[in-house]
Amino acid sequence: MKTLAAIVIVLLAWTAGLFAFASRVERSTPAEEPPVADAVVALTGASDLRIETGVNLLAQGRGRRLLVSGVHPDVTRADLQAVAHASSRLYNCCVDLGFDATDTLGNAQETAAWARAKSFGSLVVVTSDYHMPRALLELRGALPEAELYAYPVVTPSLDARRWWRTSSGARFMTLEYCKYLVVLARESVLALGRRLDRTEAAETVKQAVPDAVIDDAASGLRKKTS
Repeated sequence: MKTLAAIVIVLLAWTAGLFAFASRVERSTPAEEPPVADAVVALTGASDLRIETGVNLLAQGRGRRLLVSGVHPDVTRADLQAVAHASSRLYNCCVDLGFDATDTLGNAQETAAWARAKSFGSLVVVTSDYHMPRALLELRGALPEAELYAYPVVTPSLDARRWWRTSSGARFMTLEYCKYLVVLARESVLALGRRLDRTEAAETVKQAVPDAVIDDAASGLRKKTS
């Protein structure tokens, strides 16, 4: 009975989490205007609206440059310009294309490398509404030092308000929720590992350097500054 009760509790928690996740997706659009950041990044995917929106934000001055991450290797700069409806002046001066990423983790790694190379400390992140929670987790894991401003766009093929009414909508939202949970679990474990590493390092220093030595050094510093 205890095992059955535990399973029921887990299923209830999972279901509650799914509906909370879906509510978060629904409430995320229309997105509020983001603050001005160093740059904008648009993650490619199911909708070209991501790229168009990224270009529009760049044109509005929400960032100095735009990275389109996850471009298919067969797509040329001219192809993408046509999709984005970008002016040649803006596109040629300020749009960078990333061809290495093949998934969300790759998007995060590609974006992190680009942002660090250009010393960008803040980014407006553009992706689909359902994809934004997972994208932010991946980006924060790969680029923890940066300020990230979410700018989700609506997914035309998904009715986020009534997703449970169709089998395709329920499957879509459930799958994305499961992916989100996997990334959340991975990043939580990695964060715990980093905290443990810092604790172990502190303990190692404490063991290697006797308290008396530290006290003597502190005493000497006080005498010099008095």
